[in-house]
Amino acid sequence: MTQQPLNQQPLTPRPLTSLLVANRGEIAVRIFRTARALGLATVAVHSDPDADALHVREADAAVRLPGAAPADTYLRGDLVIEAALAAGADAVHPGYGFLSENAGFARQVAAAGLAWIGPPPEAIEAMASKTRAKELMRAAGVPLLDPIDPAAATVADLPLLLKAAAGGGGRGMRVVRDLDTLKESLDAACAEAASAFGDGEVFAEPYVERGRHVEVQILADSHGTVWALGTRDCSLQRRHQKVIEEAPAPALPDSLRESLHAAAVAAARAVSYEGAGTVEFLVAADGRPYFLEMNTRLQVEHPVTEAVFGLDLVALQLRIAEGAALPLTPPEPAGHAVEARLYAEDPAQDWRPQTGVLHTLAVPGGGPPGEARGKIRVDTGFADGDTVGVHYDPMLAKVVAHAPTRAEAVRALAHALAGARIHGLTTNRELLVRSLRHPEFAEARLDTGFYERHLAALTEHTPDATLATLAAALAEAAPAPGAPLAARLGGWRNVRSQPQTRRYTVAGTEYEVQYHPVNHPGTRVLSAERHLVTLEVDGIRRRFHVKQKSNGAEIYVDSPLGAFTLTPVPRFADPQDRTEPGSLLAPMPGTVVRVAEGLAPGAAVTAGQPLLWLEAMKMEHRIVSPASGTLTALHATLGHQVEFGALLAVVQEESPA
Repeated sequence: MTQQPLNQQPLTPRPLTSLLVANRGEIAVRIFRTARALGLATVAVHSDPDADALHVREADAAVRLPGAAPADTYLRGDLVIEAALAAGADAVHPGYGFLSENAGFARQVAAAGLAWIGPPPEAIEAMASKTRAKELMRAAGVPLLDPIDPAAATVADLPLLLKAAAGGGGRGMRVVRDLDTLKESLDAACAEAASAFGDGEVFAEPYVERGRHVEVQILADSHGTVWALGTRDCSLQRRHQKVIEEAPAPALPDSLRESLHAAAVAAARAVSYEGAGTVEFLVAADGRPYFLEMNTRLQVEHPVTEAVFGLDLVALQLRIAEGAALPLTPPEPAGHAVEARLYAEDPAQDWRPQTGVLHTLAVPGGGPPGEARGKIRVDTGFADGDTVGVHYDPMLAKVVAHAPTRAEAVRALAHALAGARIHGLTTNRELLVRSLRHPEFAEARLDTGFYERHLAALTEHTPDATLATLAAALAEAAPAPGAPLAARLGGWRNVRSQPQTRRYTVAGTEYEVQYHPVNHPGTRVLSAERHLVTLEVDGIRRRFHVKQKSNGAEIYVDSPLGAFTLTPVPRFADPQDRTEPGSLLAPMPGTVVRVAEGLAPGAAVTAGQPLLWLEAMKMEHRIVSPASGTLTALHATLGHQVEFGALLAVVQEESPA
């Protein structure tokens, strides 16, 4: 008898009815959409900064977790379980991050009589520590990199990779290329791991230069069936956190692909796995694979696998939790899918995270999860007008393209991102577009050192904003729709011999534009409205979409030539407060988590010396001395929360001899 497809099998006598998602942002929104499609009621939890977040607005009910920091809210398993019981939920889905790989929390959920949408606690526990997981995989015959004792490391062991034993997402990881920096890097990795995961254990292993990060999606039921749902390549990373992912991993020999599938299934069977999970490998330049870790949860990049296999992994997680059996073999894959993570950050400024209001987020052709294969898919936790805060990861959205071939998928994703309108925050959008169009990526020559080699070139070129400033000036001068005739004529009654001048700054560069009449050779104004200006430049017609903030502080111009944020320069500059020379200002809102040992006013410092560490949006950022000299003031203290631009310290530069 042929086994029924999973979505047609009868449910257990106790089907799920209401689901609480113990998470936030895009993953909570994404899970809610599937839950609603399956007829489940949905419950959100939220911190105080997330009180009006999109995932809260999308849920049927929401419960407050008092506080702002993750340790006080989304990492409080006791509060999450209380919320589930109070709201009448009968199941908890952890998403990814936070409590998703916490075996103790999984046990507490089950003890409270709630269904846990994840693997058994014993499987989580077995894989929770990367050091213990490696021992288990070694016994199962999975190839591994040999660990190195940091205390006994020598020059011959360099470069080293320090890695948190618990958690992931690039936190608690450092590459060490010089033994003189080993202690500082180890201390920083331990501190970051303890802050992010509540566990400061860090281990070391050889850092494989130009390796590929390849992973296998697995799905297992409680009846003994384990699927290996193809490979994904996640090699393009910043700070050990993935930026662009794709499925299947390109340019892998069939023999290697099959061995990775077999190793992933062996890893799942070794811990009696159930549900969705991912087994990650590092593939060295010589083609040898090494086990990295097993993530006992849904991955951020799961949409590319869903697109290629035509599956809803969240729906399958829920059905497996209800006791359903998987068919003996998975569906056949079709085509290629690529995902890009859109972050509110400035790649040119050491990936500095951005905070503030996201005025517009629109991707052409973007649809929600569940769209048919071949579509552009957008998973996001934000809508127009939402605020990106300091407490959480700065990812705005995941944009996914699926097409019959890799080249078509890459081209479609780059085109969608290039045409997106993102107003209010600096993002990595331009970097993503240039990365997707880079020859190395196009030719599938992938490795984890991509951004180390190419970041400067990918961020150095700023498109000319002259036409964008002209479009902004014309849009500002255009009368409002429906204005009386006098007003319509008034905007064009300037003395023709005296052109109007407008000045803007764009990415630190000031532009001056003349209009009425337009004083740009080869340029003709075809139409000028408040939100749309059409120019003909050297015989080529282009449209410029213009959006101005209500307070007039910024103007956003989008066109095929690029996206620009313009700041009008007033005719008469306002007096500005001056800061003392040598002042160190907070580059972002955050919390002071470390102060250099012995640092106090009067201390001698050297240029580039780390003085303070700020934690913002799950990452640590070093504040270094701008020059050699004397620290004359120190305003920041450990645990102090600072706002953007706050004065942290002052360094008096030493006089030249």
